[in-house]
Amino acid sequence: MLAEELDRLVALVTSRQCEMQNIELKRANGGTPERLYDTLSSFSNQAGGGIILFGIQEKPEFRVTGVYDANDLQVNVTNQALQMEPVVRPVFTLTEYEGKTVVSAEIQECDINDKPCYYKGAGKLRGSYVRVGEADLPMTEYEIYSYEAYKRKIRDELRVADRAGQEDFSETLLREYFADVRRGKPLLANLDEAKILQLQGMTENGKPTLAGLLLLCEYPQAFYPQLGITAMVVDGTEFGVSAENGVRFIDNKRIDGTIPYMLEEAISFIRRNTRTATVINEDGERDDKTEYPVKAIREIILNALIHRDYSSHSEDSPIRIVLYRDRIEVENPGGLYGRLTVNDLGKVPADTRNPFIAGNLELMIRTENRFSGIPTIVNEMAKAGLKPPVFESRRGNFKAILYNEKASDATDDGRGRNDLLSFFSQPRSREDVARYLGVKSPHYAMKQYIRPLLDAGQLRMTLPETPHSKQQRFVRNT
Repeated sequence: MLAEELDRLVALVTSRQCEMQNIELKRANGGTPERLYDTLSSFSNQAGGGIILFGIQEKPEFRVTGVYDANDLQVNVTNQALQMEPVVRPVFTLTEYEGKTVVSAEIQECDINDKPCYYKGAGKLRGSYVRVGEADLPMTEYEIYSYEAYKRKIRDELRVADRAGQEDFSETLLREYFADVRRGKPLLANLDEAKILQLQGMTENGKPTLAGLLLLCEYPQAFYPQLGITAMVVDGTEFGVSAENGVRFIDNKRIDGTIPYMLEEAISFIRRNTRTATVINEDGERDDKTEYPVKAIREIILNALIHRDYSSHSEDSPIRIVLYRDRIEVENPGGLYGRLTVNDLGKVPADTRNPFIAGNLELMIRTENRFSGIPTIVNEMAKAGLKPPVFESRRGNFKAILYNEKASDATDDGRGRNDLLSFFSQPRSREDVARYLGVKSPHYAMKQYIRPLLDAGQLRMTLPETPHSKQQRFVRNT
């Protein structure tokens, strides 16, 4: 960054008096901090990297202390960066702020094929870190495994179930499946049925795979008890708060079976526990309006079933559906896979964690494995006049949220658009806006509120030449 950008960043941090997801503060007026490995690791593993600011005291008053010796500091930080795997290459910037020297070290995100970045002295399992808010936390064994699974193309859906045999496949489902193959893949249909099952990932060396059991078995949960869905209805807007009569859940169901069966049962559960209004259209015909678009519900559950993690690390965790008064949350084990980020959802082709399950479902229930799920959810919610869906990927879990509130000029906490514009009388970040609105996702705040105001010319960027900068702020146009 330029020295002028560093000046603005120092002013922002000292005025807000807090660290951030991508900003770490170090006093460094008495020497180089001895332990930077956790931050070097977490920023290298984080989307977009991060910045370490040397010469600012974090507590109690977030004041500028300056660094002891800028040149020696850079040498020592570089030496610590050389102890990382892969090696970290900080980019330094210096500035004089209020007569004191402040040094920034920009840490770039490393390539996904090199992740996780870790401290060699501690090893990969103990030396890998992830950034959570303002803290650097040790990666879980699963988080480390998820990178390895992507790099080595480990297909957990093809794991063989030792206790299962092909006799556990449903004869009815097998007949229907081979009919689907003849219809959809005529070149495969000419092969022996055993060969078809192997090529399609249903069996391995004559034994059923996890994918095969989830698609063709009479009762897959006999072999993988937790690979199902838990669905519940909460009487309120927060989980764990009992209603006045002491009842925690209005409805609560465990859904087992094959993936196609669980999909239909989950949709039925949601339809049974949400409102449906009957209206008469212009032609005098009855038209049922559901609280949530059925197509969006179908896609959101199907995505969870197809793209969840099926490794041994998460096989004890079911998909979870929770219906609140104001929203539906669908959460599945396994964060976004490969290079995909939340901002990329529905915009770019995605790496597929479970290609055999996805491909077979194209045949069995006419799904489209062409990255149309997220756009369908977004479009269906818009057609219904509802708020846009929110997607979150955090520490090995993916969550999709659908709200039943109508999209309007009102903000999430009831503030009007004029109130929101007044908030932008000073430069604000996406995180600032999310906190102000009381929403969890800065991405949601950007998409739903900041972007429309930018497009309308009511806001401007403080760094228009670098629109995706971590230091980007938004201020009211005057």
